[in-house]
Amino acid sequence: MSNPFNRAPTEQERQMAEKVTSSCLFKTGLSGVAGFGLGAIFGLIMSSIDFSSPASNNPNATTKQQIKDTLRDMGTKSWASAKGFATVAAIYSGSECIIESYRAKNDIYNSVSAGCVTGAILATKTGPKGMAFGCAGFAAFSAAIDIYLTDR
Repeated sequence: MSNPFNRAPTEQERQMAEKVTSSCLFKTGLSGVAGFGLGAIFGLIMSSIDFSSPASNNPNATTKQQIKDTLRDMGTKSWASAKGFATVAAIYSGSECIIESYRAKNDIYNSVSAGCVTGAILATKTGPKGMAFGCAGFAAFSAAIDIYLTDR
């Protein structure tokens, strides 16, 4: 008895999967999901070592209430961190993919430009000066990471 899931993909299926996974929309979405997951884990770790415990706000609370408050606080901080990481990852990945598609090259200028775009977008509420600093900061960080990773 043959199983439809226990066969090699056809050439057409392989090409379609390659086309989907190489699209900028897919890369942006995947980066956003991965950033959300990593941000959630990071938020949980950081909230677990936070010295300002919500339980210290009400020392007369029962142990059950203190645990409940602590878990709620951890969830809130984890959610905020997850959203932030997802936003940064999606903007950076999407802009890098678009720049790379436009330039038809894969070099350090793509990551530096994507870092600049990401920093500027994230700093839009701070005005033009803040956007310029955000652009420069993210671009420098992207260049440093790219240089570090390509030297290995």
